[in-house]
Amino acid sequence: MVTSLKFSATLAQSDPQNNAVVIIGQPKNLGLISFDDVRCKLEPRVDADTFNTAVAGLHPSPTDSCSLWLNNATVAALPTKCSRHNTPSRCHSLTKIVKSCLVGGDEYVVIVCERGDALASATAVGRALPLYTAKSNQGGGKRTVNVEFLLVGQYSDTPLSDTDIQCMAVAAENVRLAAKIVDIPCAEMHTDAFLDEVRRVGIDLGIQPVIIQGEELQKQGFGGIYGVGMAAIHQPALAVLSHKPSGATKSIAWVGKGIVYDTGGLCIKSKTGMCGMKRDCGGAAGILAAFHTAVKLGFRENLHAVLCLAENAVGPTAQRPDDIVTMYSGRTVELNNTDAEGRLVLGDGVAYAQKDLKADVIVDMATLTGAQSVATGRYHASIVTNSEDMELACVKAGQNSGDLVHPMPYCPELHFSEFASALADMKNSVADRNNAQVSCAGLFIGSHLGFDYSGVWLHIDMAAPVHVGERATGYGVSLLTTLFGELSTNSMLKFIAPSVNCSMETDENNSPKKQRLQ
Repeated sequence: MVTSLKFSATLAQSDPQNNAVVIIGQPKNLGLISFDDVRCKLEPRVDADTFNTAVAGLHPSPTDSCSLWLNNATVAALPTKCSRHNTPSRCHSLTKIVKSCLVGGDEYVVIVCERGDALASATAVGRALPLYTAKSNQGGGKRTVNVEFLLVGQYSDTPLSDTDIQCMAVAAENVRLAAKIVDIPCAEMHTDAFLDEVRRVGIDLGIQPVIIQGEELQKQGFGGIYGVGMAAIHQPALAVLSHKPSGATKSIAWVGKGIVYDTGGLCIKSKTGMCGMKRDCGGAAGILAAFHTAVKLGFRENLHAVLCLAENAVGPTAQRPDDIVTMYSGRTVELNNTDAEGRLVLGDGVAYAQKDLKADVIVDMATLTGAQSVATGRYHASIVTNSEDMELACVKAGQNSGDLVHPMPYCPELHFSEFASALADMKNSVADRNNAQVSCAGLFIGSHLGFDYSGVWLHIDMAAPVHVGERATGYGVSLLTTLFGELSTNSMLKFIAPSVNCSMETDENNSPKKQRLQ
């Protein structure tokens, strides 16, 4: 069954007998509304006393819910506690509640929240409704899940505008797009199929993608991408979508790791370690969908999506440990681990962003290391950046968007020696896996810009947040559109966006000059 999402700033009249409804909010927010605010969703099945008693009886630990009328009317409470490294929207719990309370058919989700939490809440609902399934019992048909908002607290006097609703709808659908790409197995979502997704986004935005594929990669010097994918039936590719509005003065590149399947190459993974490696394209999927969102909502500066696509396959032509490859940056890499392939394709991607696109700000996003989940856990991506301003802004954007992040050390003078090689400029895997492994993996990518790169570089390792259980999350779409929301014409993105200083030019004291992204 195909599920459509529809967002609204007002509550429509409905009867729980015909259309199920779940009302969700933090206890403090539910306490700010009255039965009259939701009467149109509950009558004639639920009266004021029943609703008020149910709300008063909610004691989330971490969540709680109460049925108001059979399974068709429910009120649910989000967690009360929220530490400083969590998202105020509690969107991870919101997704779980929506999944557990939906009953099928056309139904309603009413979210009671503050204005600043609306986008994170909207994408959380989208995350609960994945697009891909291969179950044989999923028949045809369509249904609509209507998501309606009741604003409370600060800034609630002004209702959500049409552009706010558009922002939530576009972002939620693109979270679902990113999750779909990651959920689909490699037999279907190979590099050529991924390129079809790129072309579809390009057609929708009126952008013709630049695609370099197969032997042409080798001819043009993309040794990293070509080497990783050259043993696969479906050829590796670099795909670029570029948005160039008139009056733009800045150039921003988002670079995504798109390993559609990672066997580990000749350094092959175990039979259990290989399961789930279809998700190794999560960075590129998130970048593609975030680009679609940002451009659709009106991005004022030059924006490029650079997607590095390959299948790390095993075969007679697969690259070997001890091989030396020449990257697009011109630097040489001695392979000591073919299962450290993501940094190779991204090294080419960021170099292309610097050399060909002349990007002032380069963000790479990848399911890069297993160490990420050890360092920052299942919910927070790890970030490495040469800019303190970008680091602080990214943390704030993560909290506002629900795609959480946490910083790792940026210290190339202490860590990059882990890649020392007697034969090439560097190896592709560290000597000591106990020495800041997440930072080191990011630094490998950054080295192909050069540690003297004058722009801002941000690395996002989202290996764990890319999925919850067996389902993809669409991670990165909300994060990137929020992080760069200052550069959008959309009012909602501007409202929740942090301020970012994008210039890394130094003054006479070799200190970074301050220059706002906008």
